[in-house]
Amino acid sequence: MKLFQKISRLPEFEKDMKRLLKRFKTLKGDLQNFIETQLNLYHKLKKDNKGIFQIEHLQIDSPKIYKAKKFACRSLKGTGNQSGVRVIYAYYEKEDIIELVEIYYKGDKKNEDKNRILRYCKRLKK
Repeated sequence: MKLFQKISRLPEFEKDMKRLLKRFKTLKGDLQNFIETQLNLYHKLKKDNKGIFQIEHLQIDSPKIYKAKKFACRSLKGTGNQSGVRVIYAYYEKEDIIELVEIYYKGDKKNEDKNRILRYCKRLKK
């Protein structure tokens, strides 16, 4: 089943993922599940479960940048979808493309890397 036209990852996202996989062994499958369920529900079926938020005040129109707070990680038993894993991604609505920008564990850092997001957005404008 093809959900989006394309799903890609920034090299920085891959580094984040590699680092987190050492601690959270199920993360690869959890991410796939997240894309198939949460992102599909939110962007395709327009069902908001209050787990995905658009990041405001970035001074860009497209793509929209989102932060997912509800991310079920099976390695963090007993936490359900309040695992503390956060995913930052860009969604290009017209093109139907998801680009994964950052993944982090809230226990390691409090917020997304705004500088990375802004660098990513600047690259798009060129």
